[in-house]
Amino acid sequence: MNHISEFVKARRKQLGLTQEEFSDKAGVALTVVRKIEQGKENLNLSKINQVLSMFGHVLTPISEKDSKLVK
Repeated sequence: MNHISEFVKARRKQLGLTQEEFSDKAGVALTVVRKIEQGKENLNLSKINQVLSMFGHVLTPISEKDSKLVK
């Protein structure tokens, strides 16, 4: 989950948005953005994808073999 939290936080800051501004644009509660950026593990997948869609990304399963190619 740390990769996602780091990604979201960095991209949000690149856009120059506060967590509150970003949550409004993403259409999620402020607590969702905070939990993602804090690396919490008990998050709703649809909410994570709603946030990631702001950057043209989605969270999707890939095989362990393929994940090694991505790193």
